[in-house]
Amino acid sequence: MGDAHNKNTSWEAHIFLIIAALALGYLLGSIPFGLVLTKMAGLGDVRSIGSGNIGATNVLRTGNKKLAGATLICDMLKGTAAVLIASYFGGNAALAAGLGAFIGHTFPVWLGFKGGKGVATYLGVLIALAWQVALIFAGVWLLIAVLTRYSSLSALVACVIAPIALYLQGNIYTAMLMGVLTVLIFIKHHANITRLIDGSESKIGAKK
Repeated sequence: MGDAHNKNTSWEAHIFLIIAALALGYLLGSIPFGLVLTKMAGLGDVRSIGSGNIGATNVLRTGNKKLAGATLICDMLKGTAAVLIASYFGGNAALAAGLGAFIGHTFPVWLGFKGGKGVATYLGVLIALAWQVALIFAGVWLLIAVLTRYSSLSALVACVIAPIALYLQGNIYTAMLMGVLTVLIFIKHHANITRLIDGSESKIGAKK
């Protein structure tokens, strides 16, 4: 009787920990750095220009490269921070926090669930969970970007390669998480995919 009670208590504690890690990740991930930084710089609401996105790519459309770079780094680090903090409570908590951070960035409650496309936060989560594969991600992104000059295509290809690399390393649970995030990345990039297919997607460095 006592053993059964202890097992139930342990299971309940585990579930609570996972939910807490998800919540932590979501709260960190939902900080809209692109919006906050552009407003602090006196550039207005980044959602009113370009794609209306809060990510670094749209911040770049303000013409401020340093601000776009800062947005990219902050959006990455919030994913990294969520995973590293939660990792003190175990691997499952770290994975849950990574999922929460990504969802928080792409669907922030503060902005009516209209957030960024998630690539920077995806990479930030990957850095914390498997930095070696994060290097592979960055290498693939750079290679495709140089060959095609399509930022969106580079991100999509890199997001496909990452879970495959994790699986080949035997990092099954992380591969499963990043696989789920890859599916969400593709969903968030549906408009980009359409433009890539019809040839209207803008290239890196192209002037509109």
